[in-house]
Amino acid sequence: MTTDSRNNHRLIHGKVVADRILGEVKEYVDAAGGGDKVGRLVSISIGENPAVAVYVRNQARNAAKVGLRFDQQLWGEEVSQEECKQLILEMNDDPNVLGVILQRPLPKHINVRSLQSAIHPLKDVEGMNPSSIGNIVYSDIALAPCTAAASVELLKETGLDLKGLEVVMIGHSEIVGKPAAFLLMAEGATVTVCHHMTRALAIHSRRADALVVAVGKPHFIGPDMIKPGAAVIDIGINQVTHVDGSTKIVGDVDTDAVLDVAGWVTPVPGGVGPVTVAILMRNAIVAHQRQKNAGWLD
Repeated sequence: MTTDSRNNHRLIHGKVVADRILGEVKEYVDAAGGGDKVGRLVSISIGENPAVAVYVRNQARNAAKVGLRFDQQLWGEEVSQEECKQLILEMNDDPNVLGVILQRPLPKHINVRSLQSAIHPLKDVEGMNPSSIGNIVYSDIALAPCTAAASVELLKETGLDLKGLEVVMIGHSEIVGKPAAFLLMAEGATVTVCHHMTRALAIHSRRADALVVAVGKPHFIGPDMIKPGAAVIDIGINQVTHVDGSTKIVGDVDTDAVLDVAGWVTPVPGGVGPVTVAILMRNAIVAHQRQKNAGWLD
């Protein structure tokens, strides 16, 4: 992306939104007596993975910004499913553990859904327990999956009224597409969900006031697929390799190509990513509030 396009007024920079959310979280943590009083976040990584290590470092930096303690745990790849579940259940019973973060991907012998189910819903700061996702159907969106919630937060940043807004969600994964669609419906948007089996995708995307994309295909969305003036939220993160061997991170949207058509676009990197981590921190204080209301904390 060129310098000019990076400074384009149509770009929704995630850092601005993330900093605002993190500021609100820090105010809460300080008012509650600081990180020692609020409890700690526990990050669980199973096996060595350089990409996961980057995510964990980013989460740890943001936790430090808001004053939350962050416990990074790396479990050996040989750990069994039952051992993992037992350790998580012990964290559920530990009043000093505010929330549990299960880093993905996991080794093939570990059932991710089973472990997500083992994390108590009141400590599920990622919003990935099936009951947390199910709550969204009933418009209980306070502990929603972080990336899905970040996409809605960025769409709100445009100033568009979500009530009645025509939104097309491209991608229907359990952790992003489906929950994002339900979150948008909870805001009053009219949502169409498209996926790899959708016929004539451009017919749907070109009528949308807002387009949310999470398909994992580099530059899948071009200017011919967007309604002029629409908001485009790009959740995709793809690494492409050039002929000279260099690599670059790009989104599912060809950002430079759509800037002259779209009303707003989130860049990749620097769009949804920073807000996702900020939402994780906001979920942590929601978890603290709910644990207090449940009588778990003094």
